[in-house]
Amino acid sequence: MALKERIEKLLNEQVNKEMYSAYLYYSMAVHCESSNFSGFAKWLFLQAKEEMDHANKLVKYILERSGNVTLEEIKKPKLTWESLEEAFKDAFEHEKFVSDSINNIVDATIEEKDHATNNMLQWFVAEQVEEEASAEEIYEKLKMINGNMGALMRFDGEMARRGE
Repeated sequence: MALKERIEKLLNEQVNKEMYSAYLYYSMAVHCESSNFSGFAKWLFLQAKEEMDHANKLVKYILERSGNVTLEEIKKPKLTWESLEEAFKDAFEHEKFVSDSINNIVDATIEEKDHATNNMLQWFVAEQVEEEASAEEIYEKLKMINGNMGALMRFDGEMARRGE
């Protein structure tokens, strides 16, 4: 069964948002690496890859449902941050934006009675709970550290262990 035009459009917009998310995290990773926070950079590079995986999951679903994938221009992300705290505040705010976007698509699938897409999107709903919690936890810890370089260096070491 083919996707309804409204759902296909929303899913394509979400693909773009996921690709922008990857681009944003990649930009943050580059900023951290150039600021000698290689642990934060590693965490962010892995996050960028995960966001591309999300985009790929959506693309494959659109194609499975005989839809058309429409790739649009990805806007340029912010390139620098005053602090790690500011970067992770932006990450947390961005994850909340993505959650709202996914929830809006879920609402549309309910209105359109597209149960298959709704079912597929439940993975994204659960994933966004995790994404928001992770970004918020890091942001809150950075607020507590309050720029203390010793604590930042220890936290950088913890961040480097992601994926181990």
